[in-house]
Amino acid sequence: MADLFVQPLMETLYMVLFSTIFSVLLGFPLGVLLVVTEKGNIWEQPLLNKILNGIINALRSFPFLILMILLFPLSKLIVGTRIGTTATIIPLSIAAAPFVARVMESSFKEVDKGVIELSLSMGASIPQIIFKVLIPEAMPSIILGITLTIINLIGYSAMAGALGGGGLGDLAIRFGYYGFKTDVMIYSVLIIVFLVQSIQFLGNKLSTSINKK
Repeated sequence: MADLFVQPLMETLYMVLFSTIFSVLLGFPLGVLLVVTEKGNIWEQPLLNKILNGIINALRSFPFLILMILLFPLSKLIVGTRIGTTATIIPLSIAAAPFVARVMESSFKEVDKGVIELSLSMGASIPQIIFKVLIPEAMPSIILGITLTIINLIGYSAMAGALGGGGLGDLAIRFGYYGFKTDVMIYSVLIIVFLVQSIQFLGNKLSTSINKK
């Protein structure tokens, strides 16, 4: 029985790992831009800010399964196939990127504006403020945001199983639901719950550790 879960678990971890990396690479800069370009901030660009907000809101409004179907051609173009574990990383990353942007935006807005104003008065440039003030000051919150992103991606990856994405979701649907093996479905859910709890625990510990430093 245990052997049945090994490959799906590895597929889930594979999808979540790489989609987390790519979604953060896409969403993190967007989160920075959302903050620094808003009215009254260090690089005020109202039009750019409005466009970014519109794009992010539009992407976040799509249900994941519909977005995954719409992105089948892109997955085919990039990885050569529409279905499978690797192909699923593309829609997972794009679905999570707007979420990452909003989470990062919220984290950066928690930084005391007095610290930023002090840096400006000392002649710091915009890149210096971003990389030496904004990001370091927001790091504990950023860690929690990435933790939340990973947990969401675990849920998305389970849903992706319904469309041939592989992983624990696919196992639960094919063997548990269609194969009428209730025990397989229950064990799949328990493994997903364990993953979520573990990620949340590690994220909280890391954030607390950084905050103390």
